[in-house]
Amino acid sequence: MGPRTAPSPSKEVKSRSGGQPSRGTDHDCHGNSPVLNNPKSVLKKQVSPEELQTPGGPYIRRTFTIVGDDVGWGFVVRGSAPCHIQAVDPSGPAEAVGMKVCQFVVSVNGINALSLDYRTVSHLILTGPRTIVMEVMESLDC
Repeated sequence: MGPRTAPSPSKEVKSRSGGQPSRGTDHDCHGNSPVLNNPKSVLKKQVSPEELQTPGGPYIRRTFTIVGDDVGWGFVVRGSAPCHIQAVDPSGPAEAVGMKVCQFVVSVNGINALSLDYRTVSHLILTGPRTIVMEVMESLDC
């Protein structure tokens, strides 16, 4: 099986280099995919953790259990307080369970992530178990 690729915000496809996955150096939850330098955000607007938690707000909570494969989990997180899903590999484990671009990360394996940046959230994922449970908030407008 060849290397998995992930779309960048410009729709350009970047492939991974190297043979063995690295589970602790990149901030993209792919293992060893290249980290994009200052990618353009996919968000229409940044929201606050308070907005996401407002009862009756325009967001729906979703929970995903994602089992990482030999190359990672298949998504990229970016942003801060809250971070969001910047890209989802169309052939990866995250896409298979329904993860989508623009969802906001609420928790990772039971740890509240609303006030964390993407580096910290990525660290939680990359240093945790192969199976992760993520809660996200999805805009009803998306």
